[in-house]
Amino acid sequence: MAWRPPAYVRELPGPAGAPALVLLHGLTASADLNWFPSFDALGREFRVVSYEHRGYGDRGDPGTLEDCADDAVAVADALGIDRLVAVGYSMGGAIAQLVWRRHPHRVQGLVLCATGRSFRVTPRERAMAATLGISAAASRLSPSVGRRFVGATLIRRFEGSPLRPWAEAELRRHHPAAILECARSLARFSSAEWVGGVDVPTAVVVTTGDVLVPPDRQRALAQAIPGATVHPVDGDHGAFLDSDRFPPVLLEACRAVAGRGLGGTDHDP
Repeated sequence: MAWRPPAYVRELPGPAGAPALVLLHGLTASADLNWFPSFDALGREFRVVSYEHRGYGDRGDPGTLEDCADDAVAVADALGIDRLVAVGYSMGGAIAQLVWRRHPHRVQGLVLCATGRSFRVTPRERAMAATLGISAAASRLSPSVGRRFVGATLIRRFEGSPLRPWAEAELRRHHPAAILECARSLARFSSAEWVGGVDVPTAVVVTTGDVLVPPDRQRALAQAIPGATVHPVDGDHGAFLDSDRFPPVLLEACRAVAGRGLGGTDHDP
C-alpha cells in the first residue's frame, strides 16, 4: 500500500544535535493520548517526533505492522533524520522491532515499552485473535457500536478528569474497524526467531502490574536482546498515562539507549 503521510507530525526540536526519538503509539491510543504526559520530559533532552499510524485519525485504511515500520522511516526521511531511536509502546513496540529488522542502518537504538515478542501466546489471546476479523467486519457495518468497544478501557482512565472530553475527541477520530484490523496484524506478529539479532542499544520498560502483556513476557523480550537494559515502572498497561511514574522511567530508558548509541556510558538502573 502506498505511503500516505500523517495529517500532522508533532515535533519538539530539543537541544541542538540531540538524538531523535520517533515515538510509536499503542493499539487504541492516538499519538497524543499515548505520549502527552512524556512530551515535556523527553523534549528537554531529545528531538522528539510523534505521529499516528495508518488507519488512525484521518490516515485512511490501515496497513500491516510492516507498513507502519516503513512509515517511521518515511517520516524520518521527510524531516531529514538520518538515524533514529525507535520508541514504541505495546503495538508500537512491535513496530519498533520491525523498524530495526527492515531498516537496521537507520536505527540508533530501541526503547520498547509494555511489549513483547508475540501477542498471541495464551489460549485466551489465540481465541481473541480468531474473532478479530468478525469484529472488524461488524464495526464497518456499525461504526457507532464499534466505537463503544474500541477504546472503552482507555477512556475509563479519564473518569473525573478535565481531560476526558479531549480524550473522547481523540478516540472519535479513529475508525474502529481500522483499529481492529491493526489488532489482527498485531496478533500475527512474532519476533521470536529474529529479535536476538538486534545489535543496537536497547532498553525495555517493563510495566510491572500489566495483565495484557505480562511482565514476565516483557522481561523475556529483554533477555532475548543482547545487552538490553530493563527499566521497571509500577503500573499496568495504561501506565503511560501516569504523569508522575512513567515519564521519569521512559526518560531514563531513552538516556541509556542514546548514551550507548553515541558512545557514552551505560546507564543500567
